[in-house]
Amino acid sequence: MLDHLNHQQEEAVTTPEGPTLVLAGPGSGKTRVLTHRIAYMAAERGANLQSIMAVTFTNKAAREMQSRVRDLLAPTVPGGARGLDLGTFHALAARMLRRHADRLPVTREFVIFDDSDQRSLVRDCIKELNFDPKQVQPGRVLGTISSAKSELIDWKDFSANTYFAEIVHRIYERYQLRLQANNGVDFDDLLMYSVQLLEAHDDVRAQYHHRYNHVLVDEFQDTNTAQYALLRLLTPPSRDVFVVGDADQSIYRWRGADYRNVQRFQKDYPEARVILLEQNYRSTQTILDAAMSIINRLPNRHVKKLFTDRGKGTSIELHEAYDEGDEARFVIDTIAILTHAGEAEPGECAVMYRTNAQSRAVEEAFLRAGLPYRLVGAQRFYGRREVKDIVAYLRLVQNPDDRISLLRVLNTPSRGIGAKTVESLMQAADRTGVSPGQVLKDLGQGISAPYDADLDRRAASALTDFGRLLPGWLEARQALSLSDLIDRIIRDIGYREYIDDGSEEGTERWDNVVELRRVAEEFQKVDLGAFLEQIALVSDQDTLTDDLNAPILLTLHAAKGLEFRVVFIIGLDDGMIPHQRSFDDPEAMAEERRLFYVGITRAMDRLYLVRSFRRRIYGASSMSEPSRFLSDLPADIMSGDWLGGQTAEQATYTRQTSWESTAPPRQARYTAGMRVIHPTFGEGIVMESKMDRDDEEVVVAFESGDVKHLLASLANLETATD
Repeated sequence: MLDHLNHQQEEAVTTPEGPTLVLAGPGSGKTRVLTHRIAYMAAERGANLQSIMAVTFTNKAAREMQSRVRDLLAPTVPGGARGLDLGTFHALAARMLRRHADRLPVTREFVIFDDSDQRSLVRDCIKELNFDPKQVQPGRVLGTISSAKSELIDWKDFSANTYFAEIVHRIYERYQLRLQANNGVDFDDLLMYSVQLLEAHDDVRAQYHHRYNHVLVDEFQDTNTAQYALLRLLTPPSRDVFVVGDADQSIYRWRGADYRNVQRFQKDYPEARVILLEQNYRSTQTILDAAMSIINRLPNRHVKKLFTDRGKGTSIELHEAYDEGDEARFVIDTIAILTHAGEAEPGECAVMYRTNAQSRAVEEAFLRAGLPYRLVGAQRFYGRREVKDIVAYLRLVQNPDDRISLLRVLNTPSRGIGAKTVESLMQAADRTGVSPGQVLKDLGQGISAPYDADLDRRAASALTDFGRLLPGWLEARQALSLSDLIDRIIRDIGYREYIDDGSEEGTERWDNVVELRRVAEEFQKVDLGAFLEQIALVSDQDTLTDDLNAPILLTLHAAKGLEFRVVFIIGLDDGMIPHQRSFDDPEAMAEERRLFYVGITRAMDRLYLVRSFRRRIYGASSMSEPSRFLSDLPADIMSGDWLGGQTAEQATYTRQTSWESTAPPRQARYTAGMRVIHPTFGEGIVMESKMDRDDEEVVVAFESGDVKHLLASLANLETATD
């Protein structure tokens, strides 16, 4: 059982009973340690499997761990892993609550409200309390309630020290009473009720202490306050609690995860043994050096010196693209070169980004190249609900007779148009021989007589409001640009208020709408029909299967726990990575750094870091600043053409001097059309030149076919003579 463990892993697996904290670096075999620890306790120390409780965060991880333990025990323990209680925090809590429901405000038949149920219930509470849902965003309210429950704060103890907090307090009370009236709980209740149960009833707590002598926890850095409290209450008198995690990979703060639980564990268990797993089996040493240079900037942490036997490996390539499209083309071209050379299979390549909206440019580049891809953790860009909503509105403006698009948007956002009213609308259209869109336009213009036989007054009134909007959009189509038309529709229907409810998910959905508008900016010289045709060609692609040998597109958050031979991290510009929302929040900025660290450590053999010279935000294209994290990378492990071939050290100096300089800006030396010579790239033509602070940024198309973005102060350009 111990033959294939390194020294640190064996130390963790065989450590004596008692509190143990295993800090496992990325790719260091933490799941192997946890499963071997369970098997070792049963096979070598005679622990009854029914006395062991192991907790993780996902059902998938639980199944994998159960399978590994079963395989390890099969040769020596009859029945394998039978009797082992291994599952998620929420599954454990749900079983506990059903077993002791007589002590709770719900019965053992309680139902668990999912995210959709919770949002619906919060909206109902907002209406019942006569708050305006446009002013009191349901997602923000629900997020605040969830955060309170994660901190074990029920509605009675919720601090209403601001106007918004007072509103949340009233909704929280109503929400909780409505849950109980429906014999329901939400996901946060599972944990909060379990903690309250164990705290209030000594006999229940004693039952679990008698049953479980050994407690093990995976992904400990992702626990929140409620989960940590539950763990403390379940810890047996023997204090044999074994936790595995890595605070450096804590990236779910927005879900309530608190990496400081690692520090709390050491305070609450001062006798705890701390074991570091530092040998990495995944990445080259160059990749690990880059990762350590990023994460070591964070204070107050256990420093791990990651090492590997895989060798130094190739340098990390920094690439500056011109814009998002060029960024995507670089990724595809590089993957093609690697696969053609036999250095990687397409399915061994991953493209990572900070937000889902960034996948749009990459997806379209793959489709234009006729290459397959797989999308992980989110729908394809043009398949996302909010994107499809706006596209459906545009299709209706293009063709008011489009019944499918009409049915999608007729009650989105809600206008009180129910199924019965929709059925009456269709009957009126069919009976009079016109399209439903024509019926709506007539109603909007006050023409209702032809449809009185099918539409009662209430139905006609509900449809009239929409009918008044449609003619205005049809007229605006002739006068407005595509992006302005989208703005007009969004404003008329209150779509941002509908889709962006203040939650993390709501913000991301709105970002996708903004990205669609940005796409429309690129089609200003074509009509609406041509734009919709382009959208249709993209959105009609068949869904790709998971077993396809194709590159994988995913967010940095979705990449945790995965590994790939080749990794591209795109969008490495300030405001993207780190995200602009983190700029004024030190804790959020620290998490952005950890997120970048997680992305880097997914790479096995090759890592490409890519940024854009220009980035379009809200329709405006402007020069972007390189991610501040890039200046932390050691120059001797980097290669590529970032900032005109500068090393990372030079780039840091350039940015610092340009930020700190108080000297008046110099006048531009280069103009479009000027022929210049670069000492490395040769002869080329200046395409564009702009002053940025106290330096001149020059875009040069060289005879080699390369387009470079250079800082004049460092590029050593000479004017070519005939």
